[in-house]
Amino acid sequence: MKGPEGKYAWMVKIGEKGQFVIPKEARDIFGLHPGQTILVLADEAKGIAIPPKALADKYFAQMFQEIGGEE
Repeated sequence: MKGPEGKYAWMVKIGEKGQFVIPKEARDIFGLHPGQTILVLADEAKGIAIPPKALADKYFAQMFQEIGGEE
């Protein structure tokens, strides 16, 4: 389902193993390919998010910096 410019929503079903398929249209829009690793962020109050790769790299770098104590 397409909303305002650049905004999308899809309904997906979670399978018995807790897996879901990212819709093809979403994979095409965001350049997701089989075997690719993605970052899933979660907030109990706000829900789950899968950021685009450019932001995922930024989040990974921030996490590793904080873990290493280099703030």
